[in-house]
Amino acid sequence: MQYIDIWDIYQYLMKAKELRQYLDKFLVSPAAQNARVQIEMPNGEKLDLSVIQLLESRMIGDRDTHILNLKGEKLGGTWKMPKIIGKL
Repeated sequence: MQYIDIWDIYQYLMKAKELRQYLDKFLVSPAAQNARVQIEMPNGEKLDLSVIQLLESRMIGDRDTHILNLKGEKLGGTWKMPKIIGKL
């Protein structure tokens, strides 16, 4: 039986501070300031970001006492996501 050290996984999870550093770099550009915000799921499905919440967890110790939760929702109706032509 093989065991996975949870610390190996934990150190690669994004923290809110790291998210802010990425956003600060992107938001210098006016194009990024007005860009639509989406979340891509592991299966490739894209969801529009609808809510950001700060949640408190009951984890004992100093890890994960709070979680920044991003909620996405599928846009209903007949609107279709335009084709992505490249990354900037």
